Amino acid sequence: MGNKFLEGNFAPVNREHTITGLSVTGHIPEYLDGRYLRNGPNPLSEVDPATYHWFMGDGMVHGVRLRDGRAEWYRNRWVRNPRLARELGERWEGGAAAGLGANTNVIGHAGKTLALIEGGATSFELTDELDTVGACDFDGTLPGGYTAHPKRDPETGELHAVSYFFGSGNKVQYSVIDAQGRARRTVDVEVTGSPMMHDFSLTEKHVVFYDLPVAFDSEQAVAASVPTALRTPARLVMSALVGKVKVPDPFGAKLRQRISGNAGLPYRWNPKYPARIGVMPREGGNGDVRWFDVEPCYVFHPMNAYDDGDTIVLDVVRHPKMFDTELLGPAEGPPTLDRWTVDLAAGKVVEERLDDQGQEFPRVDERLVGRPHRFGYSVSTKDGSASSGSLLKHDLWNRSVRSREFGDGAQVGEFVFVPSSVDAGEDEGVLMGFVYDPATQKSDLTILDAGTLETVGAVHLPDRVPNGFHGNWVGNQG
Repeated sequence: MGNKFLEGNFAPVNREHTITGLSVTGHIPEYLDGRYLRNGPNPLSEVDPATYHWFMGDGMVHGVRLRDGRAEWYRNRWVRNPRLARELGERWEGGAAAGLGANTNVIGHAGKTLALIEGGATSFELTDELDTVGACDFDGTLPGGYTAHPKRDPETGELHAVSYFFGSGNKVQYSVIDAQGRARRTVDVEVTGSPMMHDFSLTEKHVVFYDLPVAFDSEQAVAASVPTALRTPARLVMSALVGKVKVPDPFGAKLRQRISGNAGLPYRWNPKYPARIGVMPREGGNGDVRWFDVEPCYVFHPMNAYDDGDTIVLDVVRHPKMFDTELLGPAEGPPTLDRWTVDLAAGKVVEERLDDQGQEFPRVDERLVGRPHRFGYSVSTKDGSASSGSLLKHDLWNRSVRSREFGDGAQVGEFVFVPSSVDAGEDEGVLMGFVYDPATQKSDLTILDAGTLETVGAVHLPDRVPNGFHGNWVGNQG
């Protein structure tokens, strides 16, 4: 049985590189001093194509160091955990770590590089050169799993996040990590059941929760983690616990550890689960959350959100459904760019379509997270999972979109915006991301002028960067 998430540029690469002699076409702007980092799944050992889910592959971080107009190095490293270290013949000294190696995002915060994942698994700290230091629990202030999608408040430098884990029953956790890398606040918020709350939105005044119909599925979890003879009783136990009460440790911890090793994802579309969004004041608690119904759908990634008087504007990439008939990765109809306007006074949400072409991985200027934005950037998709070779630039004031193509068969990863200076305008700077060329079977770190979408420079890598998930520009603070 074939699996498209193991073929073409989804296929894993099988070696780690350290390359210091990188060729460049065009030029690298002098103001770029830092690392472009990107994370994604890259199974180390052989996996079963019939059950492998794209989200469950071992994490691998790719990075390019830019300074003084030069590309100093390219590195790619598996994010180690106890299992990967053992398979690589290495000794693990990085502390307790449950579940997968972090495979979804990579950020810089409080002087550290962090590889992130969601769903209750462990995040990891990396060195500047992308080697794994060990498990990350924010200096012991936030034990357990975190999320792959924190949002940094551009004014305070704090990380806001919403984390979920099937063993937490009908609760998700909102947390705030201060600029020094320690949790200063956590709030448990009650939701309908046990949803896959992949992301959230942040405004200057509010936190927005997406409680949507992709929820923990005990049958899938049991199939991935429990011997055949024990599946029926295990499914009954989990069905009774999940969504009602917190799954007690060590049962929850053991199950979290077993749902790993590149098996199936234990979440599935549930048409009986209500679709709604919750709005909580930033300093509020569970009792302050207001819930608003929306049409059934799924959102992996909001583009941005902001307050506008008595309304909250949410720009999101909306999937019509998720993990209903396609259980190995996202491919359930074209995801569109939509705007949801939450009318706090009227108690309702107005939904409108901004762009109906398939797209994913939306980004904005990170200095405008939670603030009004004019421009947004996303990657076109054919089926909600794989790039079709173009980058989209949205002008949300004029309701227009421009497309930048990269050639026949090219596949485009998430692009991030980097301003040319601290006080540069919203569109003054560059966009950068990995572009795969099937003719050479290699990838470039491509740098575009954000205003014109013309190529400024391209750093040519010695290998390809498989289709993956999220990355960021981590500027040098020294």
